[in-house]
Amino acid sequence: MDTTTAAPPVRGRYRDDPRALRALVRDDAVHRDVYLDREVFELEMERLWSRTWIYVGHDSQVPNPGDYATTDLAGRPVMMVRGEDGTVRVLMNRCAHKGAKLVSEPSGNVGRFFRCPYHAWAYDLDGGVRAIPLKGGYEGTGFAQSAASGGLSVVRHTVNYRGFVFSRLSEAGPDFESYFGASLTSIDNLVDRSPEGRLEVAGGVLRYDHDCNWKMFVENLNDTMHPMVAHESSAGTAKKLWAGKPADAPRPMAIEQFVPFASSYEFFDGMGVRVFDHGHGYTGVHGSIHSKYSQVPEYESAMVAAYGTERAHAILGEVRHNTVYYPSLTIKGAIQAIRVARPIAPDRTIVESWTFRLAGAPDALLRRTMMYSRLINSPMSVVGHDDLHCYRAIQEGLAASGNPWISLHRDFDPAELAGGDRTVKGTSEVSMRNQFRAWARHMAPDATEGAGA
Repeated sequence: MDTTTAAPPVRGRYRDDPRALRALVRDDAVHRDVYLDREVFELEMERLWSRTWIYVGHDSQVPNPGDYATTDLAGRPVMMVRGEDGTVRVLMNRCAHKGAKLVSEPSGNVGRFFRCPYHAWAYDLDGGVRAIPLKGGYEGTGFAQSAASGGLSVVRHTVNYRGFVFSRLSEAGPDFESYFGASLTSIDNLVDRSPEGRLEVAGGVLRYDHDCNWKMFVENLNDTMHPMVAHESSAGTAKKLWAGKPADAPRPMAIEQFVPFASSYEFFDGMGVRVFDHGHGYTGVHGSIHSKYSQVPEYESAMVAAYGTERAHAILGEVRHNTVYYPSLTIKGAIQAIRVARPIAPDRTIVESWTFRLAGAPDALLRRTMMYSRLINSPMSVVGHDDLHCYRAIQEGLAASGNPWISLHRDFDPAELAGGDRTVKGTSEVSMRNQFRAWARHMAPDATEGAGA
């Protein structure tokens, strides 16, 4: 994924003043600069996106030695590579010589080594130098002591958790287990939905260019006060089309997936929301819009055969809606789909939608997943355009004069400031507040906590 050419850091009132940066986040509100300011965006890439664990990709994207998949992390081009030893590594997509990208395609296979398209320097799949043309020309020059002689830069802090590959670019930052904690149960549930305990990316990726700040998309994932309003025309129309049908009438898959978005405030309130430290959380503690999908007896039989009756029912009984792995990844375990935020600029974000095949499950599950991604998450989705219109309306509306603050007061409880695992009613804005508390800790770690309150 290409990004704009890097520019010198913006210098302003926030880079050298942690208290001013921390003051952008109050206990129950945030300042509009968190969405609009270019300097704030650059600091996010340096301090939040580089020091936390960012989703790179799924290891099924690189099944064979020499397979690679490219992306950007905090504005840095990287590639996820399967080595000859079977290990999946994350390498900087930059030749150690002149800095050219080694590969430009989104994915592919390079065989046994990378070869730079500029001067033909070659590197093994683990990043080590394989060959340098006319290497004798470097003798006695100090080259052996230079960074170029060390080969490709490897992202050392990389973890493959049940197929999901995360990296932390910076040497500073929390360890993987401490950062995600109990929120990893959502990934566990997604993987366990396969009778074989294994996922495979299926159907490629849908990339959707959003002309808005990345946080608007991430916050919206657990915002349950908007569906019945923003999606009234799309999901509401589907609901009207199905109105009056017998309760036992088989529902088309599109109706099954569309209609719940037009559910009532009471429905979404009852779903419940659970938050964890570091900005993570999910809706659907007590049920979700995925709760009433048609049963697939063949699949349920396969799950019982694999896990036993009690365990299989426990796995399938979890129907969480969106789990946010702050700041980059959201997963929908009950529908086997994920979305990934890739920030480009303060008002531009690429959102990737990926779907998974559950190894050992009947094809009906994949068909349902693919239908959902097309209907709800793709660039062609009417639901997606509902959301994007709202995001852009916020991006433009925040330039208005007057109140520069965005309210996050709904169901605020001072007790939540202590952090930790917390479950409350589904329409609370606790998820957004939780995300911004994590944001502030990473963006201004040296500022006094609560300085903006």
